[in-house]
Amino acid sequence: MGAADFYGAAALECCGLSDFFDSTFPATGGTPRLFGPEIHRGAMFVQLVQHTPEPEQVVAAAARLCYSDASVDRLLEQSPEERSRLLEKILALGHLSVLEHAAFTFAVEGISRACSHQLVRHRLASFSQQSQRYVSHRKRFAAVVPPSITARPELERRYAELLDQIHGFYRELVEAGVPAEDARFVLPNAAQTKLVLTMNARELRHFFSLRCCHRAQWEIRELASAMLHCARAAAPQLFAGAGPACLSGPCPEGSLSCGKLEQVRREFARPGSAAKES
Repeated sequence: MGAADFYGAAALECCGLSDFFDSTFPATGGTPRLFGPEIHRGAMFVQLVQHTPEPEQVVAAAARLCYSDASVDRLLEQSPEERSRLLEKILALGHLSVLEHAAFTFAVEGISRACSHQLVRHRLASFSQQSQRYVSHRKRFAAVVPPSITARPELERRYAELLDQIHGFYRELVEAGVPAEDARFVLPNAAQTKLVLTMNARELRHFFSLRCCHRAQWEIRELASAMLHCARAAAPQLFAGAGPACLSGPCPEGSLSCGKLEQVRREFARPGSAAKES
């Protein structure tokens, strides 16, 4: 996949990024070399694009610095055993500010605008989202269909018909000279979007505590679970015990609890259970 495919050629051109990608990643046709685990769940695609080099080493060094007069070089030379013990201790003590030194960047495709509207409420993060102003949908826009609708064929058929009607009217508006930034007002929350997002490890743990919960909306829960799978693969100790808040205490939802405390704890206790590749 090229940069223009992922971000949208019009968006890159508008933002002046086409030349940047072409010159920075010439060997891959202007595409950053994506690395790290990736998850496919239906139309949803999640990949860890980049993260702080040696994130656990950086966090451990920052934690040690708070209580030591040793040089930075010495702090960075901690043995794996020392680092492991220290990370375990700071997580147990809740000394989480040091986790903010490790950042993780994800590429996400195939989620709905309904999902991305929830996602951007997490303000301690950076987001770059495909623009409906600069990327017009001359072809029928891709859309997310909730499982509760796909389970009912007649409703799914009517759902698809409605999306076709919306796209038809959208095209009429654009062809009549209405700017895409105004025509987009008719596009539904179901329309798929793609984005790049960055969070530090502390904010990710907070995000997972809220959005991996069974009470979270199904789509953002799937997204959060996929991101947790990727993050754990890159920094298993930083994300040890990460997941819904009930993993480490009583359910914070009170009377609205899903009532599946033991089941949830078993699911997240199994390695790789936060999300499964498909």
